[in-house]
Amino acid sequence: MGEVMFGMRNALAADASAKALIARDWRTRLGRRLIFTDFLVLVWVVFGVQIAWFGFDSTNLSFQGALEDLAINYSAVSVVLVAAWMTILKVYDTRDARIIGAGPTEYRLIADSSLRLFGIVAIIAFLFHINLARGYILIALPSGVAVLVLSRWLWRQWLRVKRQAGEFSARVLLVGSGHSVRHLGTELARHPEAGYRIVGECWAGPPQELPRAYADHSVPVYYHLSSVERAMTETGADTLVITSGDEITPENVRRLSWMLDGERHHLIVGASLADVTGPRIHSRLVAGLPLIHVEVPRYDGPKHVGKRVFDLIGAALLLTLLSPLLILLAVAVKTTSRGSVIYRQERIGLNGQSFTMYKFRSMQVDADAKLASLLAEQGTDDRPLFKVENDPRITRLGRFLRKHSLDEFPQLFNVLFGNMSLVGPRPQRLGEVALYDEAAKRRLLVKPGMSGMWQVGGRSSLSWEDSLKLDLFYVENWSLIGDIIILWRTVKAVAAPGKQAW
Repeated sequence: MGEVMFGMRNALAADASAKALIARDWRTRLGRRLIFTDFLVLVWVVFGVQIAWFGFDSTNLSFQGALEDLAINYSAVSVVLVAAWMTILKVYDTRDARIIGAGPTEYRLIADSSLRLFGIVAIIAFLFHINLARGYILIALPSGVAVLVLSRWLWRQWLRVKRQAGEFSARVLLVGSGHSVRHLGTELARHPEAGYRIVGECWAGPPQELPRAYADHSVPVYYHLSSVERAMTETGADTLVITSGDEITPENVRRLSWMLDGERHHLIVGASLADVTGPRIHSRLVAGLPLIHVEVPRYDGPKHVGKRVFDLIGAALLLTLLSPLLILLAVAVKTTSRGSVIYRQERIGLNGQSFTMYKFRSMQVDADAKLASLLAEQGTDDRPLFKVENDPRITRLGRFLRKHSLDEFPQLFNVLFGNMSLVGPRPQRLGEVALYDEAAKRRLLVKPGMSGMWQVGGRSSLSWEDSLKLDLFYVENWSLIGDIIILWRTVKAVAAPGKQAW
């Protein structure tokens, strides 16, 4: 019997080692593919710009200095530029497995490294009196960055599909208290596109009862820090993620790092911060200790003035461009059902102030009178999200308008009047706000929005808890760039709403 158990353990260890080898291999394969596509992109852009600017004529550089007879063909410059560009993309880790698929972080590194390269080129040209054609440089830089970002975006879409199927992901062992491990595991499981696949949990303390909200990931669970090495071997984990817990002392973290192979393993320490994005986080080394500074959100100042200007310009531009469509929708609403074209309702906005929100009418005239009975019938009248499934009050045209969010267009006037923003939390009724707890009241610290993270994160399929989490994340971390990204994703969500919209 002992020999059988020993053989089973060896088989498990061999299987885990094979999985770990595969996990390491995907990083190498993906990096090589990116090297190949980056090279093709840069050759195409740099030599394409050269041909477009100079034609096929072998134009030489003008060199002012002691070497008056020096003649360098622009083709040679293009070769050097491509090689230097490939090198600086490598130096800035833009092809690192931890960066690939990270979206804005990856794109920012590509832009930063490219700008620095062309800064170096400009300095060299100035110091050695090399007269480079300005058009050649000014076209090559933005074109190269744009096509590189497009290439990486395409890779990101491909990678998302693969990671949804469990491929091209780090194999993660979570270590910490039961609560912190299960909480982080639940969040990572919700976002497989991030590239972290949970293969095991190691609870630093004894077994404990956990809330039902924490999903069971059906992975092996180990107990005590002494089991970490065995857990890494048996699960084939290549990444150790350390969360919080009484047993997670600095000395224990150091000892865990010692047992890892720097070539095969990765170590991640998860800070106990919930829903805080990168721009608010700044790290600093003090007395050998890595300290994390977290900026406290502010709800006034220049950023909010900039947001208001952006809202005014955006709403005015959209109303101008969409005016023919608005007229067509108004006629359609008027001729297909009884009642007014515009539906007006009191909503609660910034700092709890009420305002009149405008929408194209998508329901029957007496819809508000029926709401209470419908909510009570489905047992959701005690939740601050008055949403009726298979709502019988919606008109035939209204169902189409809602699915594609066309009924929301009159809210552009709310944006102009200053009651709403283009992006923000979902505006809610007085009855919904009356059910808010202290956390939900933070939604009222910013103006409600025509669109928001709820619009691109699931729309009607979201529960109140999920909607609140997305709104609070926005309230704490909003930025103008983030608003632009949400608006772009809103366009895609409206054009192809999917099954979650109703």
